[in-house]
Amino acid sequence: MADRDGAGSRSIRALDVLEAVAALDRVASAGDIATAANLPKATVHRLCNLLLEEGFLRRDVSGRGYELGDRTLRFAMNTVRGHGERSERRAILEAVAKEIGETCNITMPTAEGMLYLDRVESEWPLRIQLPPGSSVPFHCTASGKLYLASLPPQARRRLIEKLSLDPLGPNTITDVDALCAEIDKVAKSKIGFENEEFIPGMICVAVPISDANGRLLATLATHGPVARMGAEKALAHVQLLRDAAADLAEAFE
Repeated sequence: MADRDGAGSRSIRALDVLEAVAALDRVASAGDIATAANLPKATVHRLCNLLLEEGFLRRDVSGRGYELGDRTLRFAMNTVRGHGERSERRAILEAVAKEIGETCNITMPTAEGMLYLDRVESEWPLRIQLPPGSSVPFHCTASGKLYLASLPPQARRRLIEKLSLDPLGPNTITDVDALCAEIDKVAKSKIGFENEEFIPGMICVAVPISDANGRLLATLATHGPVARMGAEKALAHVQLLRDAAADLAEAFE
């Protein structure tokens, strides 16, 4: 990117900063951003402070680096959703939901939890309503566990220690060490799973939607009442979900 002069370039420079943060496969330092955006560090610090104030950037769990903020993530979510039911992504989601016969959803991480990007409901009368735009916790959801598992181990534990591990379901893991051990398993299997941890009577399995560098972009999950979809049946859908997640990763490009 070429450096620019003049007051009129400030907004473009801010976009350069956001682009640099989004492109990195790790938390971005001011030095990383300065190099990627070809900007002086002093300019980067000023722009990052502005973007932090406006919610387009946020500090990572260590407080030393920068990540995309909720306003940027919501902008990205609305951009992706803008194509509606005609989009390739929506068609993939509808197809996998039809084959499984249960609700399927796509979520993405924000500072507060996993945000529902899109969702296809099952045709069963007994179902759980969580429309696009809803946010669910990290610690007790299949998708949230996948996000935690995508973090480096030390950053993962720091975030878990800061979370409010509220017991939302009968099987919610509320102990930090126990949750860290659970997330270690998720990091190895690349499968998020929860059985009545978020909502009593609900079971869910999720897989990552990753970019070409293996970074988690979003998650694809299916869930339903335990009366219809026990643990064994839920986990039997993993390969189907993974195949669909690979197709969705291409649709996100």
